[in-house]
Amino acid sequence: QVQLVESGGGLVQPGGSLRLSCAASGFTFSSYAIVWYRQAPGKERELVATINSFGGTRTYVDSVTGRFTISRDNAKSTVYLQMISLIPEDTAVYYCKAVGSSRSFWGQGTQVTVSS
Repeated sequence: QVQLVESGGGLVQPGGSLRLSCAASGFTFSSYAIVWYRQAPGKERELVATINSFGGTRTYVDSVTGRFTISRDNAKSTVYLQMISLIPEDTAVYYCKAVGSSRSFWGQGTQVTVSS
């Protein structure tokens, strides 16, 4: 059974940090690129960061560049999103997506709320 399970979300004050995790099972994790998306209330889902299957290539949306870092541990079938200097505009449900050559899978999401 394919699963992607996000964790690590929560409530944090502006300027704070969180590390999200996306744990995968049921498929060959190391063959898939991983994408983090987020969706704020009333807004469309937005691509935040990507990492290729071996972790050598990473991309970020401009609004998080320099504050977010995506990484992966293929031995643990897990991808991370380290977030620092969080701002209220980062408030959203964060989703990970595994993207393969012919299939893709979504996680259920984890809520991040940045508020004082």
